[in-house]
Amino acid sequence: MMFRNFKQTVMAAAILLAAVSSCAKDKKPAWTPDDFRGGSTELVPVDGKIHTYAPKLYYSIYEYCREAEKNTNVAINMTEAEWQRTIDFVAENLKPYGYDMIVTDGFMAMWSDNSPESKGYMTHYGENKLTRLVEMCAEKGLKLGIYDNPLWIHGDDNYYVEGTGTKFGDLKYNSSDNVLKPGSTDSFPWAVPSHKGCREFIDGFFKYYKSIGVDYIRMDFMCLFETGDGAGGMPGKGYGRDEYELALKYICESAQRYGVFTSIVMPNLTNCGSLELQKVNEFRFSADTFDGGWGHVSSWVWGEINGWDRVKGSWPSCHNIFEGFIFWSQFTGPDTAMPDGDFIRLNTLTEEECRTEITIDIVAGAGLKPTDRPEIIQQEQHKNKLKYLQNEQVLEILKQHCICKPLSTDIWNEKSQIWHGVMPDGDHILALFNREDETKWRYASFSDLGLDPSSIEEVRDLWWDYNCGFYDEGANAENGIGFNITPHDVKLMRIYLK
Repeated sequence: MMFRNFKQTVMAAAILLAAVSSCAKDKKPAWTPDDFRGGSTELVPVDGKIHTYAPKLYYSIYEYCREAEKNTNVAINMTEAEWQRTIDFVAENLKPYGYDMIVTDGFMAMWSDNSPESKGYMTHYGENKLTRLVEMCAEKGLKLGIYDNPLWIHGDDNYYVEGTGTKFGDLKYNSSDNVLKPGSTDSFPWAVPSHKGCREFIDGFFKYYKSIGVDYIRMDFMCLFETGDGAGGMPGKGYGRDEYELALKYICESAQRYGVFTSIVMPNLTNCGSLELQKVNEFRFSADTFDGGWGHVSSWVWGEINGWDRVKGSWPSCHNIFEGFIFWSQFTGPDTAMPDGDFIRLNTLTEEECRTEITIDIVAGAGLKPTDRPEIIQQEQHKNKLKYLQNEQVLEILKQHCICKPLSTDIWNEKSQIWHGVMPDGDHILALFNREDETKWRYASFSDLGLDPSSIEEVRDLWWDYNCGFYDEGANAENGIGFNITPHDVKLMRIYLK
């Protein structure tokens, strides 16, 4: 996620670190990936078949960090006691339903102690050592996922990339690099992929994390690396498309080599995500969750996606997740990266909106990433919302990786609010959404669904767990399935066949 208190975070990281020790043109670069392998004979290329994962179910500490940032002027931190409370909550309330991981986010200082074991990669998140957090999660049968970027240099400039004669400082920008904004500064200490030793640096990143028990990496600010913009005014030199493509190549091969799931955040998604869809496991397309609410789900900057130039690419491709899922449904599938709608803050939503957010994430083939703080979601006014993360009939769609599609990808067409897919066993999934502020009739004909009504044994409402039939009592829907849907709500059905 975006650093909302970036200067403070960087200063804290710098203090901690000190204490412990072209691209704009159409022409092809003069270098090729094979020119920058640093002489290593160990990095054997892999086959690139990376799309073998089901969507992720995990808990993020995002909301804790977001609220801490809004309410304090000191460096954001989570104590070990706060971590333990969060781990206990997830283990008790979410783990039984398949949520198996807790993931960090980008608000806290991230730094390396430059120990031999660290290889110069990140060892601490805030005051906590990563290996301790991994251990605490493992004690409850959970894993730790990490917010970090294989192109960020956390260690001292004089630290050597393992197996090479390249120092960390040699990986950074120099005057011979052809960047888009040479007069700009960089918000992050980027490693430049074409520099000698960078491929080994990236490979070491994934090898290190796998060695400490981490197999999920959430990589942020890729738009800033590629073009130097798109990050809320944060500065960047912009290393260009060719460097970005080389970075994703190295990331893809090393992540596959060590069995690490890669999630990319804030990419430009140029050419309709041609690189990201094939080189990572998950990509985010929408603006940050921020304070959540219906705006994040459906109403922020309604319709603006129609005006974006997806060939050129820019961040974000949309502002609300619903329209993003509609648009990107044209390009996603079982052999591409999964779409990511960012984090779920149930306590900022009505119960109808909770059902809608979880449903659209699931039917679009994305994972579920709740972030509600334990002390908030368990309050009297919110505690009933937790059950929306625990509905096993609904979660089965995700676990079976059934990817649904809207009947229209035109966001102004009401059929874009009707999603349909087929489970591996042949049952059909149908979701009728209502993004409007008044009750709406939603209807899918049997021909839309490719179904013969005589083949249907039962239409079951998965949120309310009852046989709902084909339509509301008194309605005329003899040639399909239709219901009146209340504002911001959804009817999610599994159509069982004879």
